[in-house]
Amino acid sequence: MLKKQTVWLLTMLSLMIVLSVYYMTADPGDFAYINTDDEPNSEETAGDSTPDDSSSVAVSATGNELFAALRLEVQDERSKKKDRLEDIVASSNASPEEKNQAYEEMDAIDQVYTKETILEESILANAEYQDVLVRADGDTVHVHVQADELTNSEVVNIMQMVRDEFGELTVDVIHEPMTES
Repeated sequence: MLKKQTVWLLTMLSLMIVLSVYYMTADPGDFAYINTDDEPNSEETAGDSTPDDSSSVAVSATGNELFAALRLEVQDERSKKKDRLEDIVASSNASPEEKNQAYEEMDAIDQVYTKETILEESILANAEYQDVLVRADGDTVHVHVQADELTNSEVVNIMQMVRDEFGELTVDVIHEPMTES
């Protein structure tokens, strides 16, 4: 079983590698939108009518960046939860019932991840989407689909695939427009 520090180190190294590859391959103009209008910023008070000389920067994530960020966020959250559960299992103060419950929760986390991965691959295989992200969040399954267009029949098909895999849960299909690469 890996130690917390090892998992943390591997997570951070993989994050650094992904970000490094992204920044090396992305166009410099894709990182931020710089607003150079002479209009006052929304942060100025009503009595201050002079425009601010500094430019405001608004960062907008493209679909692939959004999907990568969501994947990392979900992975990080689940990793922290599994670490906490592993601490319970390794604890000498925990009762056998608590340890068993922790094992079951860790197994449930792994099963959800497997179902999400299978669904992502199935949805991508059935249609021409640029990317798909499936996130199970309690009683709701969020499906982010990156495509030019998403018809009602495609949404119904996706919802049915999710229900076939997860059972009767609320399904939220979110259309993300494709980005120019």
